[in-house]
Amino acid sequence: MVKHRSNRRGRPATGRAVSDAERMRQLRARRKAQGLKQVLRWVEAESAAIPPYSSHRLQEARSLVMHVLIAEKMLRDPALVEHARRNLRRWKTRDAGDLPEGLRQWERILERPTTEIASIMTEPSERAAELRQSSPFAGLLSTEQRRRIREALRP
Repeated sequence: MVKHRSNRRGRPATGRAVSDAERMRQLRARRKAQGLKQVLRWVEAESAAIPPYSSHRLQEARSLVMHVLIAEKMLRDPALVEHARRNLRRWKTRDAGDLPEGLRQWERILERPTTEIASIMTEPSERAAELRQSSPFAGLLSTEQRRRIREALRP
């Protein structure tokens, strides 16, 4: 005896199907029974307890912009890499040869070609953000350039 297959796909019909609307009513009832509150509208950020910006993220953005400007200068004049190396040497002698890990990483990075240095210092990764916190490129931007960046990126 050969069984005939139905052309319908999916689960076999049980005759107990409910509409989409009924299924949503059942879901809401289960959630309400669990103590979950239905969200009816969006809440504006000003009325929430969360501040609209993070001062840490703002500082990271400023640092990234400053390093992009420094990288552009450095690519035009590769001799500026020596300025960063001098800073590291000066800090190393001041601290009796004991540099923090971030500055030791910069020592290794500054041995690379200028294009690689520029790429590393401007990448938007977490590692690069940490490196920018201990940047040896101090003194390569003017006071006016730094002021304009602070004004452009303020809360």
